[in-house]
Amino acid sequence: MKDTDSRIDDLRKAIDELDERIVHLINERLGFALDIGKAKAQKGAQILDSAREHRVLERIAGLNRGPISKNALQQVYKQIMAASREIQKAHRVSYLGPEATFTHIAAMSHFGRTVSFVSQPTLRDVFNEVEKGSCHYGVVPIENSIEGSVTNTLDLLFESDLKICAERYQTISHDLLSKTGALKDIRVVCSHPQAFAQCRRWLEKYLPDAPLRECSSTAYAAQEASKDPESAAIASSEAAQLYNLEVVASRIEDVARNTTRFLVIGREAVHRTGNDKTTVMFVTSHVPGALYKVLKPIADTGVNMVKLESRPTKHENWSYFFLVDIEGHIEDAEVKETVDNMKELCLYLKRLGSYPKSPEQ
Repeated sequence: MKDTDSRIDDLRKAIDELDERIVHLINERLGFALDIGKAKAQKGAQILDSAREHRVLERIAGLNRGPISKNALQQVYKQIMAASREIQKAHRVSYLGPEATFTHIAAMSHFGRTVSFVSQPTLRDVFNEVEKGSCHYGVVPIENSIEGSVTNTLDLLFESDLKICAERYQTISHDLLSKTGALKDIRVVCSHPQAFAQCRRWLEKYLPDAPLRECSSTAYAAQEASKDPESAAIASSEAAQLYNLEVVASRIEDVARNTTRFLVIGREAVHRTGNDKTTVMFVTSHVPGALYKVLKPIADTGVNMVKLESRPTKHENWSYFFLVDIEGHIEDAEVKETVDNMKELCLYLKRLGSYPKSPEQ
């Protein structure tokens, strides 16, 4: 037993020595980051460089030989890079609030927890804060794997001059929360309409008679449930902790691997990483074959189209804009050629941004 205890003590001393070196190296790294921040300030460059951060994360994943997992190592480095941004310049990130919405969770996953997050009541407010310069970036949902596109975000992208800087895929898991934690006490359920749609079968089975009260977000629903012992909320596990609620049931979504894609929006373009995606929005003439003609340059240059959808322009009946995602960056010759050729065939075309493809896709 003494030999074992002695061995443990020796190992702990070795860990303590490593911790000292790790802390020193992290601070040395941050010192270089501070110098880079000063250089960026002199030339007026943006602090966040998504392309550079993507390359760093891919590089450290390639260096990893375990036992730490790729994901865990990248999470550590995301926090280090967030600390680098913090000492270079205090970042403000706008998101659809309140705290503990899935958008808030996605924002923290992307930026780390050391930036300043600013809650907004509506998606339009998220866009407005970034457009005004009050916040450096915004995080907004764009589509869900079950319920489809978030049409309000599509409309705001059509109206705004902001650019897509990054994307984030976040797994969505819904819990039923209440003050008492007892199913028998629930008389009404509050949540966002998409959450209701994603948990429809569970609600029909276990709470068929409970009225469903729509809220602007799952986190706001949790706030409401915290005020009334007969109310419950469909929200995240983070919301349970934040609003002092008990979990009545976990993972009540009807379909496993329910995922939402989020976009990071900002005022600056992002340089290529070699593993990118470009999003373009366009309007065609209202004549037969117009859409086919606009999409033909994508096939002609061999660029891979990964998404296409339409949305009413709202300016004229039966007039639509189209949103298309293609693989590659606008700095890639074939992508630039494709988009330029498409533009000649459109009434209107806007590049929404080129940005690193999310590794979670």
